[in-house]
Amino acid sequence: MRRAKITIIGAGNVGATCAHWCAAGELGDVVLLDVPQTENMPKGKALDLMQASPIMGFDSRLVGSTDYADTANSDVVVITAGIARKPGMSRDDLLSTNAKIVSSVALQVKATSPNAVVIVVSNPLDAMVQRAFQVLGFPSNRVIGQAGVLDTARFRAFLAMELNVSVEDISAMLMGGHGDTMVPIASCTSVGGIPVTQLIKPERLAEIVQRTRDGGAEIVSLLKTGSAYYAPAAATAQMVEAVVRDKKRLLPVAALCNAEYGVGGYYVGVPVILGSNGVEKIVELSLTDSEKAAFQKSVDAVKSLVATMEQLLAAA
Repeated sequence: MRRAKITIIGAGNVGATCAHWCAAGELGDVVLLDVPQTENMPKGKALDLMQASPIMGFDSRLVGSTDYADTANSDVVVITAGIARKPGMSRDDLLSTNAKIVSSVALQVKATSPNAVVIVVSNPLDAMVQRAFQVLGFPSNRVIGQAGVLDTARFRAFLAMELNVSVEDISAMLMGGHGDTMVPIASCTSVGGIPVTQLIKPERLAEIVQRTRDGGAEIVSLLKTGSAYYAPAAATAQMVEAVVRDKKRLLPVAALCNAEYGVGGYYVGVPVILGSNGVEKIVELSLTDSEKAAFQKSVDAVKSLVATMEQLLAAA
């Protein structure tokens, strides 16, 4: 059986770590690509990972490149390209520069891998996946953003730390935009089947929710010279696995919502069935009035971000 071909664009910390997770999980053969100015850096990282394969016992092949020709006919393309957030920098500060980078990458992907499922990781996520979709011209089910898997993982980790239980027993769901306006769905959060609201007082739960919203910024402030990459890369690899193995996972991802949730044509975090065709179904939940209000606030923030991006690009 032919191995899946996975291209990861951007060989920085997130991209290289994603390549590590994908190779170690034998999800397919991996091409790690970066811009020509990085010269042999992606080749060096790919070769280093390839040399780990006899030790860790995985058979995935890894290639580093600065040439999009090496990525041709990929089954999945992960876009991590863009400048990283620095201390004191909001996701919105990244908007103009990363929109141009993602536009350039999307044009190359459109030419070399026209049948790929594209997973966007670059920040600010909701605007970047919208931009990739605009440039690629692919069906919306094959262009998705990674955010909800990461946000949910952070929420689950903090809940496990609070309750001193296994993360495996915690099930959670977050929706909306990636960042300050993400919406935890308390009615879909449980610990071993027990609603989290029965285990954690509302005021403490609100603090954990806020820490989840600030999850990326907290790590930036601790690292001083970088941003999170282990968890974002692992979240992306989980999405890659769902696609290449047709897992039909129910995961929160940034998907294009039209009539769904009344969004009207924007990428926001919602639960979907993720398989070989990308988004195979958007799952519409029955939200409480407070959840609906919070979700609408998040959608409005995404719309504003996209409008700002389009103004910046038009003025450039």
